[in-house]
Amino acid sequence: MNYLRVLIGAGLAALVTTGLFYLMPLLIEMADKTLDEKPATKIADITMPDREIEANLKEAKPDKPDDPEEPPPDLDQPEIDDVDVNPDAVNMSPNMSTNVNIGLGNGLGGADGEYLPIVKVAPMYPRRANSRGIEGYCTVEYTVTKSGSIKDPVPVDCQPKGYFERASVKAALKFKYKPRVIDGEAIDVLGVQNRFTYELEK
Repeated sequence: MNYLRVLIGAGLAALVTTGLFYLMPLLIEMADKTLDEKPATKIADITMPDREIEANLKEAKPDKPDDPEEPPPDLDQPEIDDVDVNPDAVNMSPNMSTNVNIGLGNGLGGADGEYLPIVKVAPMYPRRANSRGIEGYCTVEYTVTKSGSIKDPVPVDCQPKGYFERASVKAALKFKYKPRVIDGEAIDVLGVQNRFTYELEK
């Protein structure tokens, strides 16, 4: 049965192929002959002229600047003997003022006045106190070291409490002193106090 189907299919394929071979020349004869009679259009030839490309491998280097005839003169360094900072000039806060009172504290008597303040920095007026119109003061106690710096600042008396402690301690840390010297040797001075007064300008 399968062989019969294959034979029938092969016979039909042969008939179709034979029919196509006879049909193709017939279609060619029936085509429009005028299409072949039109003259062919020739495309012009494009020629590029020969050019020589020159590569410039030499780069012009800038001229070396001339050496200066004389070096600039050395500037003399100013000699600073004493430093005095005005606390009113340091404090840049508007519409407020702070006063710095230097106290000798318990570490030095009236006759032993060897250590002296060199740099005094006024504190910044606390924003919270300024916005509420609060005035007051704060006393900070600390140690003047052998190098003249400040160590261990602690607020000991501040009114009203909770407003001026932080600003006062921060300002005290920026103080600089001429250290106390005994028998040619600098020593620490304990119990030095500074009172910062906070007043709003009227």
